[in-house]
Amino acid sequence: MSKVSKRPFFPFVLLLTLASFSQVSNAVLVKNIKQFNEAVASVKPGDEVVLANGTWKDVELVFQAKGLPKKLIELKAQTPGKVIITGKSNLAFSGEYLVISGLVFKDGYTPTGEVISFRTSDEDLANHSRVTNVVIDNFSTTDRQMSDLWVAMYGKNNRFDHNSLVNKRNRGVTLAVRMNSEGSRKNNHLIEYNYFGPRQVLGANGGETLRIGTSHFSREYSNTTAQFNYFDRTNGEHEIISNKSSGNSLINNVFFETQGTLTMRHGHFTTVEGNYFLGNRKPNTGGIRIINESQSVSNNYMYGLTGQRLRGALVIMNGVPNSTPNRYDPVIDSAMNNNIVIDSDHIELGAGADEERSAPPTTSEFTGNIILGKTNLTPFTLYDDMSGIKFEGNYLNEEASTPIKSGFASTPYSVTTNKYGLKAPDKALLEKIGFGEVKLPVTKTEVGASFYPKNEIDVVFKSGEKIAVKPGTNTLLTALEASKSGDILVLKNGGEYLLTKFAEVHHPITIMAQKGKKPVIRSQKPNFINIENGGALEVENLWFDGAQSPDYKGNTIISTSSNSMNINYTLSVRNVKVTDLDVNGYFYFFKANAGTFADNIEILDSEFSNITGAILQLNREVDDLGVYSVENLVISGNTFTDIKEEVATVYRGGTDESTFGPVVTVTDNTLTNVGKGPTHRSGASMYFHGVQKLNISNTTWNKSAPLELFLTNGEPITVIENVEMQDTGKIRANNDEYKTSNVTYD
Repeated sequence: MSKVSKRPFFPFVLLLTLASFSQVSNAVLVKNIKQFNEAVASVKPGDEVVLANGTWKDVELVFQAKGLPKKLIELKAQTPGKVIITGKSNLAFSGEYLVISGLVFKDGYTPTGEVISFRTSDEDLANHSRVTNVVIDNFSTTDRQMSDLWVAMYGKNNRFDHNSLVNKRNRGVTLAVRMNSEGSRKNNHLIEYNYFGPRQVLGANGGETLRIGTSHFSREYSNTTAQFNYFDRTNGEHEIISNKSSGNSLINNVFFETQGTLTMRHGHFTTVEGNYFLGNRKPNTGGIRIINESQSVSNNYMYGLTGQRLRGALVIMNGVPNSTPNRYDPVIDSAMNNNIVIDSDHIELGAGADEERSAPPTTSEFTGNIILGKTNLTPFTLYDDMSGIKFEGNYLNEEASTPIKSGFASTPYSVTTNKYGLKAPDKALLEKIGFGEVKLPVTKTEVGASFYPKNEIDVVFKSGEKIAVKPGTNTLLTALEASKSGDILVLKNGGEYLLTKFAEVHHPITIMAQKGKKPVIRSQKPNFINIENGGALEVENLWFDGAQSPDYKGNTIISTSSNSMNINYTLSVRNVKVTDLDVNGYFYFFKANAGTFADNIEILDSEFSNITGAILQLNREVDDLGVYSVENLVISGNTFTDIKEEVATVYRGGTDESTFGPVVTVTDNTLTNVGKGPTHRSGASMYFHGVQKLNISNTTWNKSAPLELFLTNGEPITVIENVEMQDTGKIRANNDEYKTSNVTYD
């Protein structure tokens, strides 16, 4: 098997010292952009340009200079963490032997396509330079589909280390190694000890955390090393690391509860070694995916990974014969050896096999792996002929089975928590494959900017104060405007609440009443409640009634902002009554506008009646680019009566495979006279297009329009069971690739 040898650190890195401003006589303190530009124009080897503490707003810092190996030029904060760069700002630098340190980019966005760029023009690149102890946090345009890069590495022999990149909220790669010129190939970059903090689900392609190269240059060599980095819930899309060039080493990194995989998407001769994947049974957590030639995957550790198909713990894909650079080169001469997989559900071999991806792996090996698990006793799925892989010296716990005929020995499921808090096989078994001690290669405290905390920032529902709201006109609106994140607005049982203005939700808030007679909420505006950017809403034990609503087409009880929202929201509806949304023919309960995205929507134990529109309209992303509106949708325990349109319409169009959702669960509901409105276009009671995982169970249709499915790519999983259709048409679908059990028609 071919492997890429490990490369030493660059010699210049060992010479870098970060002396304080007070100790250096040739340091220039600058207080504004004019002084900065003047200082940069005259900077010499050994000089420091020091940004004064404070807020730097709407600044485009351009730093061109040439230092020497022993006389570096540094751009630094007066005090690390005290220089806050905000507004429409960015930093571009080029030259040689430069160091950038101590800066914080926060609560703004780049006016160009890159926040930190290792070049100042197409020709002027940075070489032998370093960015360290820098933070980028929530530095995103409010348009979630507008793409930019937070860090773009060009040039050669650069180092990016001990930085914190947290809360990227719009489309685009967090850190990208760019190779679009000869001066940026065979670059020998080093990316290490960085903290890649939480990144929310994007709901579209383009949410990678680290990408090395692109498909256009995938057969060029980058020779980048990414090591000792910590990826903390970086959930943008299913490629956490997207390797798209040759000769890279991805070693000794930690992936904590990340939804996705380390993916060798393009390029050859990749070394993936010593990485730890801690899924902790979180949904869609994955491991390593092999595509292309001469890939080496060894001595990696996986625990509690639940991802399936392209997102399994260990995945070897089928390829495209004579593939173009942007598709899937077949797996040839590759190895997946000496890895540990514990309590992880899926090992996928030949994944993605279809008419196009028809080339199974060849001259490859799967040897010396330990697979121990009780969560799925049949972890292996083979999608094609796997005779091109040599299986030898693997261990599988004795309760489990595999369709592979040889190369596996049975062993007891003997797993204990070791002194480092990790689940580990017995030492004797570890010694058989030469794995060594089960221990994280790097911890969360050892990575990132030294001065920047790794705090949780999410505010949960019902974490604030309880505020009693008296009945009356706009009393709810006044209380909402005065509320804080996590507060609970408690309405009076049986009270009547009228809104004469739009109610806007800008932070997580709960509106509820105690058990008993539900308070009634009415509105004289087309929308009762708008969830704005940063908002999240929980409603419980309320009654929404349309009696005072104006005669506007498209009225809604709850909707998302009409503007793009770059912060994901949550909507929870429990034990709610909704009546008489009938002032015109298109009155909806909830509408998600384009450019907004929900992590979770749940409609539980509620009753809806006499509604002329849909209950949930989640179909506004119509560009067919794999973009959708909600990751997880649950509809459970409800009754729907006399609903003219759908209970739910969920749309994910296009053929992209880079996302997990939508994931939809429908259970224990009753639908009566649903979907039969005279102007209803789909003619369905529920319509699911492109849903990746759909489970419908224990639900009754009565005198309603049919359930309609449109199954697209991505190998969707659709299961319909224990369903009764009374005086209702048969399920409509574009193909029969869904499973049914105990579905009856009367």
